[in-house]
Amino acid sequence: MKKVEPAKKSLNVKHAIRDLVPIAEEVEASGKEVLYLNIGDPIVYDFRTPEHLWEAMNSNRRKCEGYANAIGAASTRQAVADYAKSMGANGVTKNDAIIFVGGSEAIILSLQALMNQGENILVPRPGYSVYNGELTFLECKHNEYDLNEENKWMADIDSMRKQINAKTRGIVIINPNNPTGSVLTRKNLQGIIDLAGEHDLPVFSDETYDKITYDDAEFISAASVAKDVPLISLGSISKTYLAPGFRGGWLYKQDPSNALDDYFAALHRLCRLRLTNVAPTQPTIEAALNGPQDHIKEMVTKLQKRRDLTYKRLNEIEGIYCDKPRGAFYAFPKIEFPVESDREFVLDLLREKGVLVVYGSGFGQKEGTKHFRVVFLPPEEILNSAFDKIEELIKEKYLK
Repeated sequence: MKKVEPAKKSLNVKHAIRDLVPIAEEVEASGKEVLYLNIGDPIVYDFRTPEHLWEAMNSNRRKCEGYANAIGAASTRQAVADYAKSMGANGVTKNDAIIFVGGSEAIILSLQALMNQGENILVPRPGYSVYNGELTFLECKHNEYDLNEENKWMADIDSMRKQINAKTRGIVIINPNNPTGSVLTRKNLQGIIDLAGEHDLPVFSDETYDKITYDDAEFISAASVAKDVPLISLGSISKTYLAPGFRGGWLYKQDPSNALDDYFAALHRLCRLRLTNVAPTQPTIEAALNGPQDHIKEMVTKLQKRRDLTYKRLNEIEGIYCDKPRGAFYAFPKIEFPVESDREFVLDLLREKGVLVVYGSGFGQKEGTKHFRVVFLPPEEILNSAFDKIEELIKEKYLK
């Protein structure tokens, strides 16, 4: 039988976070231990899903044995609507919410329902690579606007303005940001919303890490600012509620002028095409949003110590500069020593020292700069070991 050729549009799809894992497995197979600082999965380390989410799933087993509503159970969508209101959204009802199989599916289907071949949408650089990967598959462009490293990774409004053209369909915000750990100020967020309103564009605000902030950083939901601009807000239970394996995500719309009605109908059609939601996940989302929130303070307290260690250790390494993360659980240090590419550095670090991080070019970065992303979820002893190895490699290979 002749070889089956894949779809041409699939060939350039990349996801830097996952694409490095097979190489790490080869390194492990050679007998070298690998320290994984690449994937934002709290459960790999010393975090556990809150027990009340398991209780919600187990106590609803009988109800969850059949197909689920394709757009999500009414009670689950109501929980998201109530959550939206608590975050400052106005006029959101259960009919404005849709439940997805994790936050990534919410991203993928929200883009599929919006984009036509050759069109573009603004995404931040650095930003989450699923957006770029899906846009590549859709044969659309990701018009990247810069985040300003010299200003706590705030969005560069002038850079954003230059990326808007006749084929632009919307603006994506990731706040708190993956991979930089930045948290947008109200002034910066207002500037983005005003620009979207000026150009009659909807805003897609990815707020996956909304409860994970440090020091005096304040998370401000885009819905609380976007009074007249149509907004889609995305979230999930994967990070804040420590349940990545449960695959619970959502989006809701705030749409005072009904500009998103046809778009939302298209989203419904795509959801029906995949037939069902994950039935056991519906009650767990409700339990997460409506139930005890005690674990969040404990989680953030633990993470802040690891953030402090990461910030200190990285900035003590010659040739590395790292802005202090104010949210999420990522740092995005800048490489200031001579190296051909950040991908080359990351592969050297993996193969020679057994430390897996992700190269900055996989997230997008300002031209002429080089970075890598560190996940600071692991316990302090693992982080210290990893930072020791990073420092060793830089001294041995790059600062001779």
